[in-house]
Amino acid sequence: MSEEGGQLVVTGAAEHHHQGEDEQAWLREVWSDNRRWVAAILLAHKPKDAELDDLLQEVAMTLVRRIHDVRDPSKIRPWLRTVSINAARAAGRKKKVRLRLVPTGGDVEQAPAPENDESEALKNEAARALEAAQRLHPDYREPLLLRCVRGMSYRRIAQTLELPVTTIETRIARARRMVRDEIEFEQEAATMRITQGQSQGAGA
Repeated sequence: MSEEGGQLVVTGAAEHHHQGEDEQAWLREVWSDNRRWVAAILLAHKPKDAELDDLLQEVAMTLVRRIHDVRDPSKIRPWLRTVSINAARAAGRKKKVRLRLVPTGGDVEQAPAPENDESEALKNEAARALEAAQRLHPDYREPLLLRCVRGMSYRRIAQTLELPVTTIETRIARARRMVRDEIEFEQEAATMRITQGQSQGAGA
């Protein structure tokens, strides 16, 4: 089994009540229906440098191997959410191990400076907003990313997280406010540092 280009490719038989080609078609349908929000769940919980495609592949493999553990079809989505969060957290633990094993020091290749144009500025602003969102508590980060990154409706987010729609609306509103406040704080701090530097330079 593999996950290529967003499509689930089944190469083995999973132990489920569906059999043969019907089973493979059913698995592909389950993955197609859920892949987008699984990606958002992973994005909300994964460490920054973990590859999203690798984690999607891991969740897809677990889907094929373990879907027979889910007896109630209505429980497939909550089960997939748990699998996704576990995969993201496992990636975080692996990252910590790698950090302990990699020696410090040595030459570090500098990334090329970004182009100074409007498009690059918009990309940087979006990147800052995403980084700020990923620092939120999971209760706020997850619904915000499901809404803003994956475009899911409030009702569907509520169904996914098994929470009332009003709770989702409140958390997303608060999350947006916290992200906005953090970005504004960072901009003000950067402006203050520039001003102080100019003052020190003038007084030298």
